[in-house]
Order: sequence, then structure tokens, then C-alpha cells
Amino acid sequence: MAGAKTHSYHILNPSSRPLMMSMAVLILAAGAIGWMHKTGWGMPAFFAGLAAVAAMFFLWWKDVVHEANTGDHTPVVQLHHRYGMILFIASEVMFFVAWFWAYFNAALYPSMHEGIGGVWPPKGIELLDPFVFPLLNTLILLLSGTSVTWAHHALIHDDRKGLKQGLWVTIALGLIFTCVQAYEYYHAEYGMADSIYGAAFYMATGFHGFHVIVGTIFLMVCLARTYKGDFTSRQHFGFEAAAWYWHFVDVVWLFLFIAIYVWGSNFGAAVAPHAFG
Repeated sequence: MAGAKTHSYHILNPSSRPLMMSMAVLILAAGAIGWMHKTGWGMPAFFAGLAAVAAMFFLWWKDVVHEANTGDHTPVVQLHHRYGMILFIASEVMFFVAWFWAYFNAALYPSMHEGIGGVWPPKGIELLDPFVFPLLNTLILLLSGTSVTWAHHALIHDDRKGLKQGLWVTIALGLIFTCVQAYEYYHAEYGMADSIYGAAFYMATGFHGFHVIVGTIFLMVCLARTYKGDFTSRQHFGFEAAAWYWHFVDVVWLFLFIAIYVWGSNFGAAVAPHAFG
């Protein structure tokens, strides 16, 4: 039959999504620049671009979900999706390596950095107690890694109830983690502008917090799809990708907790007694 598909690959139909997304990002970037230069049009353009980018994400990923549900994601395509997700997570690992590098460069060689007094942590920095809220958040994320694994195993065994319960628990733990970190930031005695310590601390932990929020949204979408009847024990890459991403977030936090909170506080010796007072 002429024009019949004779391969296992997914050839995408022509789409305006890339062009529309590019225009949305351009508006977002131009608005951000205008806002920082205090122009009258900057802030409205920024939020318009942000809304356009969010809308494009929704529409584009809605197309991907439709493709998955209509059989376009063959086993070969799913394999390539897995390769893509692995490479994406690898790029995220290198992203965090940069922040760890900056932190250790300053921590191990404080004499090379002006303005911090030649010691680490810099003078005047009242550190957070690593064994209060940071430890609590560590336990929360470790528990969430367990619950998302529970949900994954439930899906593999066609246990829809267990899948939903596991996702609900993981999402709730992700939201709790974000609230605890926001509380920690609010009560911290230093800001991003307080020497290289503040900059390295907030960039590393702040970007991790952003990844937790993204991962939580990822899992919320998976939960909504679960209630719609999506995912089967044999085809559930969308959920699998979310679970991989969540485990990546867990592992990064463990390194942050050990390196920045515990080791960075000289194992608690320099912790301010009233850091949260």
C-alpha cells in the first residue's frame, strides 16, 4: 500500500509549536531586560512572555501525551526517549557540578578570595544548624524517593490504587519540602549578597529547590494522567521519566546536605545557637 508506514520510528507532522515557543521566549527575555532597566513596558512584557511560555509548554506536552496515547511511541521510540532523558539528567548533573565547584573553590582556598577574611565560613556569617531543618528536609526527600518507587512498582503490577496513593504521598512530601526550605530562607541570617558564601549557598540550594518544584509539577501531571486512565504496566515512560527526575533531585540534595550544610558548618562547630531565633 502506497504511503504505508514500514518502520517503528515516529515521524513528526509539521508543527508551529517551535516557532511559537521561540517567539514566547523572545518576549520573555526582552521583558526581563526591559524590567531590569526599569522601562515602562518591561514588567508587562515579562509576564506576558511568561504566560505565553507556560501556555506553549502545556500545548506542546499535550501533543506529546496525545502521541503516546495514539500509539506513536513504539518500543523503539520509547528507547530513544529514555536515552534523551538520561542525557538531560546528565546535563543537569553538570549544571550542579558548577555550583559545587564554586563552593569548594572558595571553601578550600579562602585566602584566594578577597572580602571573606581568609577563613571559611566568612566572618560574620551565622550558619544554619544542619541538624534541624536541613536534616528534616533530607528525611522528607528520602521518604519521597521511597513513595515514588512504591508508586512505580504499583504501576508495574497494575495496582492503580497503589499508584495513586504513592503519587499523592510523593507530591505532598515535595510540597512540604518546599515550604520548609522557604521557612529556612526566611529565617536565615544572611542573604545572597553576603559574600561568596551567600551567593554559592543560595544558588546551589535555590536551584535545587526550583528543581523540586518542577519535579512536583511533573508528578502532579502524572497523577492527573493516572486519574484519566493513562499509563499501563508496559507503557508508562512519562511516569518513569518523572520518577528518574525525582530520584536525581533526591541525590543532589544528599550532596548538598553533606557538603554545604554539614561539612560547610565544620560539622556543627560554627553553628549559631540562635540561627532561627
